[in-house]
Amino acid sequence: MSRVIALLCFAGLLACDPPEPAPPPAQHEASEPAPDFTLEALAGEPVTLSALRGKPVLVDFWATWCAPCEATIPVLVAFRKKYAERVHVLGVSVDWDRDAVAPFAEQHRMNYPVLFGDESLALAYGAPGFPTLFVVDAEGRIADAHVGVMTLPELEASVAPLLGGDDAQAR
Repeated sequence: MSRVIALLCFAGLLACDPPEPAPPPAQHEASEPAPDFTLEALAGEPVTLSALRGKPVLVDFWATWCAPCEATIPVLVAFRKKYAERVHVLGVSVDWDRDAVAPFAEQHRMNYPVLFGDESLALAYGAPGFPTLFVVDAEGRIADAHVGVMTLPELEASVAPLLGGDDAQAR
């Protein structure tokens, strides 16, 4: 019984926002190629990461049951409004219940593609919990990774080196 409780506590910790920012997961250091994927979007069309090369891509692993994930959504919505022409934003849901994702996305006015993924893809990226956001450069390499909730200025600073010009000064 105590093993079950310990495992449940550990699983709960993985779903929580860590107290301090974590470095990129050891599995995928910055500048390594991002694992490619093709996932179904809410509307049914496939989205392939490698097809988005040419612009940076934010890949956010999240779930409807994750409170820190929910707190990240307004930041990604604001970022997408500001940078839609320069950066792709993808939300990869790891929910088991696909039926919960569409109403959640609508309720939170997610203005970026929401894709149906799973925890195995998040693990392939090295995500230690949710939310975990990966910044992928225009050539398909992981440029940065963040675990937990980010602010808009933190997100902009993370992406700025990939945009050059005035945006690079934000860092």
